[in-house]
Amino acid sequence: MKRYIRRIRYFFIAFLALFFFGGRPVEFGKENSFFHGFLIPNPIIKVGLGVNLSDIEIASSSGMKVYEVNRDYRLVSEDAQEVRIKGRREKLSEKFVILIGYAQEKKEAEQLARELKDKIGRNVYVEENKRNDLDGPFQIKVGDFLTRGDALAFIKELNAAGLAEAWILTEDVTVEESKPLWILVNDRLQNLTEETVLYFIPASRESFLSFNGRSYRGIFILKSSKKGMVLINLLNVEDYLKGVVPNELSPYGFNEIEALKAQAVAARTYAIKNLGENAELGFDLWDTARSQVYRGIGSEHPSSSRAVDETGGEVVLYRGALINALYTSTCGGRTENSENVFGGKAVPYLRSTVCVHDKKPDRSVETVREAPARAQVFGNDISLEIASLSALGVIPGGSDPVAFREMVQPEEAVDWIRKALAFLGTQDSAVVYPAPAVTFSSLASLIVEAFHWEDRVHHLLVREEVDYITGKSPGLAPQERENLAYLIWAEVFPPLDAMGSPERALSRGEFVHSLYKVLTSSKDLSHYGTVEEIGRDTVDVMEDLQKITLRLSPEIFLVRDYLEGHSFTVSLSLWPGDKVRWLERDGVMILLEVAPSPDTNVLDRTSTYHRWQVRRSREELEKLVNQYFPVGRLVDVIDRKRGDSGRVSELLVVGSEGQATAIGLKVRYVLGLKDTLFAIDREFDGEGRVTFFTFSGKGWGHGVGLCQIGAFGMAQQGARYQEILKKYYQGVKIEKAY
Repeated sequence: MKRYIRRIRYFFIAFLALFFFGGRPVEFGKENSFFHGFLIPNPIIKVGLGVNLSDIEIASSSGMKVYEVNRDYRLVSEDAQEVRIKGRREKLSEKFVILIGYAQEKKEAEQLARELKDKIGRNVYVEENKRNDLDGPFQIKVGDFLTRGDALAFIKELNAAGLAEAWILTEDVTVEESKPLWILVNDRLQNLTEETVLYFIPASRESFLSFNGRSYRGIFILKSSKKGMVLINLLNVEDYLKGVVPNELSPYGFNEIEALKAQAVAARTYAIKNLGENAELGFDLWDTARSQVYRGIGSEHPSSSRAVDETGGEVVLYRGALINALYTSTCGGRTENSENVFGGKAVPYLRSTVCVHDKKPDRSVETVREAPARAQVFGNDISLEIASLSALGVIPGGSDPVAFREMVQPEEAVDWIRKALAFLGTQDSAVVYPAPAVTFSSLASLIVEAFHWEDRVHHLLVREEVDYITGKSPGLAPQERENLAYLIWAEVFPPLDAMGSPERALSRGEFVHSLYKVLTSSKDLSHYGTVEEIGRDTVDVMEDLQKITLRLSPEIFLVRDYLEGHSFTVSLSLWPGDKVRWLERDGVMILLEVAPSPDTNVLDRTSTYHRWQVRRSREELEKLVNQYFPVGRLVDVIDRKRGDSGRVSELLVVGSEGQATAIGLKVRYVLGLKDTLFAIDREFDGEGRVTFFTFSGKGWGHGVGLCQIGAFGMAQQGARYQEILKKYYQGVKIEKAY
């Protein structure tokens, strides 16, 4: 048995020699293809939009022709607006098989399967590996099993025999159901045969077809397959990429053209390399992450479409052959060698690569403005509110916290309200303070009158709500009570119990806090975006996908944000890509706040998944683990090997009923984590047994190939897309395939 196991392991790491030896790149003719008069330029790709469909509605923006293709062509409709197809659906159930390993040569794999079958007494067979040529071209499987439990039980036997890398796969079983197939076109119902193929062709080149609320370029084909009715979108590869790139690297969050170009070339390489991958179903690629996410016309964006157009036909080659253009969202500072994640031999262009900025930022913003007073109102720090109103010219500057604890005077309140109204562009001629002291009740009436909130008070609260909020405060006239209730309800004022009494006088800090809330309820004071470039006295920022240049005030407030709070500073270093909030007046930036981010030079530092943590109880993790390995009560999980990036490449799972080993990307599935770059902390009970596991990690994805957020970071530094691709895919060339 050990001899067979050694041979299986040998085949498991075998790799297709195509990656290492020269070959000509894929070539395409430049001639066009016509489908009943509808032009689709070559190269063409077929994308599966749905499998095993039984109720299909297809619409057209301006009419479509529908052809029934059987032994010949029949025009079903010359000008249909909507078509509905309803009928036979395959009944799909599941079976389970166990993947033993991979082999390079089919004859050797078949011989091994025969020998292993005699030893283990189960059906062992060989299948072509179509999903991932990093592993090897042939899979050796054991099965079938009716339930996952049956497969898990047999894995115990394999583990006991020393085969620790067995893995359960779920596969579909198709059981045909006999139902007629119907098509409803222009209120006419027609019967179709199972062999029928339907073509849906837009009336003009400018028209488009829709399915499931999404619109698509090209034409549709509906046909039968071994997994039921399949709807296929047939279109030009470049048009396809325009619906892929914005869904793989969002131009809304990562709008750097060179990064989008790198993504476009990688996606094109993947698409062309995998043409015919799902030929048995009649199409090339799925429209999901199973291949590449494709969402049609509605997802297209000018920036990503430009990236596709400006790299038209370009692909990545290694020694003349298309590469396996893997990409990952966030690598956490270093990508991983392919063999440590996917197995197989080392792939020369998929090597571990450091993903960091080459140098520290050489620009910083400085100010002569001293920090505002650190004042607190109802337990909250209001220094940012003080800074904001001071920068906008609504209140005077000041750094003495004592001043904000003193009572605000009526003349101050009137002056600051008038300046706030001027900032909003509202007339203030009638602003006069109605009382000798600034109390919550008198200020409520002044705010309602000065900011013209009478309609809000009148229409947004009912009488019973007013009574509930104010507690029928004695001594207040009905209108005063309504005004007070509205400002409490709108969270301009605190609740009555925190306020103490409506007749209590406000401190300057409380007044500033309330006035800031009034302003922000009327107008969004802040702008949000990302830093593009820092000049001597200017800063370029990207706001709502537009690049703008602002002058920096010499008295700008500079704020560094932290997860637990913020601090004011006289100097602030900035990276391109830093997320910022700012205030401006007349094209001048007067307050700049940098969002919290790790103090690191890693290129993907701005990613949501640059740093993460997951805490699971032993029982929770035990349920996850036992879906793959029948180890019983979970005792521990131990990282036994790590790759060059620090990712766990081999994980030992220890249970009460045995041990198992997860290899490469399977580690992520077994533990249910975002990535395999993590450290493990444990909590124990009084008897020394693990009760909780905490996984502190970095990254999102498999960690191999192009780091998408890292590419964005490189583009922000001025890197061209060719430089980006050659960093993450080593030793490659970028050439035109057509």
